[in-house]
Amino acid sequence: MGSIETVTAILEGVALYAAVGAVFALVFLLLGLNRIDHGAKGAGLGFRMMILPGLIALWPLMLIRWLSGGQPHGD
Repeated sequence: MGSIETVTAILEGVALYAAVGAVFALVFLLLGLNRIDHGAKGAGLGFRMMILPGLIALWPLMLIRWLSGGQPHGD
């Protein structure tokens, strides 16, 4: 009875999460990657395409990392 609506809501939520992740990933690849990972400076398109799915999936974690200032500083 309500199961179709539940499945639809879940799928719409997943689609929204992925869409936000895709937008974030593109912005991050252009503006944030070098700040988070200095070793990625000068990385080519192949590397950026390889990390794209992970950025889409883990965008909330990467956003927090980006906003907190990038790489952790070791003592």
